[in-house]
Amino acid sequence: MSFAVARAYLLGTINETASRHHPHRLERMRALLRGLGNPQNLYPTVHVGGTSGKGSTATMLAAALTASGKRTGLHTKPHLSSMTERMRVDGVPIEEEEFGELLDEIRPIIEKVAVEFGRATYYETLLALSFAFFARKRVDVAVVEVGIGGTLDGTNVLLPKVAIVTNIGLDHTDVLGNTLEDIALDKAGIAKRNVPLVSDVADPSPRREIERRCAQVGAPFYSVRDLVRIEAQPSEPYGQTFTVVTPEDRYELSLPILGRFQQRNAATAVLALEHLPSELRPNRDAIERAMSQLVIPGRMEFFPSHPGVVFDVAHNVDKARSLVDAMLETFAGRRFWCVVAISESKDAGAVLGELSRLPGAFVFTTFEAAGRTPVKPTRLASLAGDFERWGRAVNDPVEAFSIARRHAAADEIVLVTGSTFVVGTLRDWWFANVAAGAR
Repeated sequence: MSFAVARAYLLGTINETASRHHPHRLERMRALLRGLGNPQNLYPTVHVGGTSGKGSTATMLAAALTASGKRTGLHTKPHLSSMTERMRVDGVPIEEEEFGELLDEIRPIIEKVAVEFGRATYYETLLALSFAFFARKRVDVAVVEVGIGGTLDGTNVLLPKVAIVTNIGLDHTDVLGNTLEDIALDKAGIAKRNVPLVSDVADPSPRREIERRCAQVGAPFYSVRDLVRIEAQPSEPYGQTFTVVTPEDRYELSLPILGRFQQRNAATAVLALEHLPSELRPNRDAIERAMSQLVIPGRMEFFPSHPGVVFDVAHNVDKARSLVDAMLETFAGRRFWCVVAISESKDAGAVLGELSRLPGAFVFTTFEAAGRTPVKPTRLASLAGDFERWGRAVNDPVEAFSIARRHAAADEIVLVTGSTFVVGTLRDWWFANVAAGAR
């Protein structure tokens, strides 16, 4: 089938819940993968969970493994522009034609499994496609990001070489629970017997839950906070240089990306890489080289211009807090024009509370995405009023972006954030209309 047909098929599964099983249970995922010959067992994996930072950490891990000469698969979510981004080998997304062909091949198995377990969801189907694609490409290793939680996430079919829980924050509380402890317990569900679990969780209470779970299943627990030291170094204006010191080595790292929080993600990735089996573990040179060339689209992604533009998918309160801290540090003394859209499934008030710490103005907008409902721009404007911040409500995101860029002074920053979907839409528009014209 063509990519267009494949895409339409998958979009039709977004709200699919037809199953006599709990929609987040693993029975259907296991049945689907059995039908495919359990491709996820044909290569070693690294399993990356957590509330925030797991996508960046997974990208760092995959980059280091690729730099070491390993053919490396990477599965992350969500995507910015195309479903193909969710399955990459050595940083390159699957080709659209191959995506359609692969879905066409496994569709009979999907339909067979649906008879007993109900139709596979959008997320489950894309995950199965990733596992099958990595097997087809004969990867040496795959890095797989958790979707939601851990215990009942579709990725928890894996028996990885290393597992990671980056941090714990309040997100997806309707599924994972209303306390940090509940969320930590769910995310710690990826712990497996004799599989090292590396965690950068700092809060003592959720950390105890993770340690308790590791002890119960016999998973060795390694805390980044206890074992790794980060030493700041003089840096370029729009990058960062620092040293990561582990019990085994020193790494002089230069990241060409913004956000001091990325230093913690890098430290987490380094400690996890050190706990891989020797045949997979990258050496210091490969890790340092990979970090120096790192690209993470939509994560504090800065484009120097007049005004400068930043795209960041800060869709929960923890991400928003880290984003604002980084913006205030990186662009000290500047004003910001924030172009913001937020999904109804998120705590819009809490996200806006963090963004309101930025000096400047807001333009509230919306997005179109199958299976997702945005908060109306007028509602966002009303919520911002609770923090004594006001802004325009504009339904067309491109118009909202244009208004912000037109009104911002040359030395100010236009920040697009609040939803992956608005970031993806406006980032694509930027490349097609602004970046293209600059070449």
